[in-house]
Amino acid sequence: MTREFTIRTTKRCEFVDITGLVRDGVRKSGVSEGIVVVYCPHTTAGITINENADPSVVADIDRKLSTLVEHDDPAYTHMEGNSDSHIKSSLIGPSQTLIVKDGAPLLGTWQGVYFVEFDGPRTRKLYIKVVEG
Repeated sequence: MTREFTIRTTKRCEFVDITGLVRDGVRKSGVSEGIVVVYCPHTTAGITINENADPSVVADIDRKLSTLVEHDDPAYTHMEGNSDSHIKSSLIGPSQTLIVKDGAPLLGTWQGVYFVEFDGPRTRKLYIKVVEG
């Protein structure tokens, strides 16, 4: 089963907690054991798993990525002016795969799944595929 979702971001760089969407997708699939793939088909966004108990963690990740990959580096040659977004997306990656156990995605106590926007605000697509196994 593959489900498509629409994510609307409101800032240029934004971490959107999609843990609930992933849990809901697994629950609605009826799969009790298998995997779930969360995929973003955009070259300036990504999917990551990290702490969701303390919002300062994702703020720190965003701040450090912006320090490491500057928005206005004069060495960039990409005409659209969003080279930093493409680089950050490549570092984070477009997907995550989680184990499904007992009808739920297997996440650590403090872990959450995030859609990460690097070139917003935009309306984006997100896909969740649950595979029994």
